[in-house]
Amino acid sequence: MSKPILYGADYSVYVRIARMTLEEKGVDYELVPLDIFAAEGVPAWYLEHHPFGRIPAFEHDGFRLFETSAIARYVDEAFDGPALQPADPRGRARMGQIVGLLDAYAYRAMVWDVAVERLEKAAPDEALIARGISQAETVLRTLVSLKIPGPWLLGDQLTLADLHAASIISYFLKVAEGQKLLARFSDLRDWWDRIVRRASFSNG
Repeated sequence: MSKPILYGADYSVYVRIARMTLEEKGVDYELVPLDIFAAEGVPAWYLEHHPFGRIPAFEHDGFRLFETSAIARYVDEAFDGPALQPADPRGRARMGQIVGLLDAYAYRAMVWDVAVERLEKAAPDEALIARGISQAETVLRTLVSLKIPGPWLLGDQLTLADLHAASIISYFLKVAEGQKLLARFSDLRDWWDRIVRRASFSNG
C-alpha cells in the first residue's frame, strides 16, 4: 500500500485534525502544502480532489476523500493502531454528536469570530467577538455536560471527538478571551492539559 497523501496547510484547523488522526494511528503520510488563501487562488488541479476548493483533501491508493470527518474515520478504520472510535453504538453516536456540534457551533465562533477577528484585524469588531465568546461559552458548557468521567471526552478512550475539539480549542486559546473562558471549566481545563502533552498534538 502506498503512503497516504494529505493536501492542506499548517494554519488550517481541519488539516490539523486529520494530521492528529494520522499521528495517533502511527501512519506515515505525505503532506502536500496547499494555501487556499494564496493570491493566485486555488490551483485548478486541486478541484479534482476537492470540488469546493477547501482543505484538507486526502488520497490513499487511488481512493480520494474530502471532508475531515470522513477522512478521520477512514484513517481510523483502514490502518492499524489504537481504535479512535467507540465500539458501542451509543459511544459512536455521542462521538458523532460532539464532532457535529463542534463543526456547527464552535468552529465559526471560536476560530473566526474570536481568534481571527482579534489577531488579524486592525480594528476588530468587538460586537462580533462578544457574540463569539457567548457562543463559545455555550459550546464549552455543553461539552462538560456531555463529557463522560475519565481522562477524555468519552471516558477512558481517546477518540476522534478529542482530536476535533483539541484543534478548534487550540486556536481559540491563542487569545486572552479564550484562555480566560476555558479556565472557568475545570473538567475541560484538565482535559486540555492532557491532550497538549500528546505527541500527535505537537506533531499534528
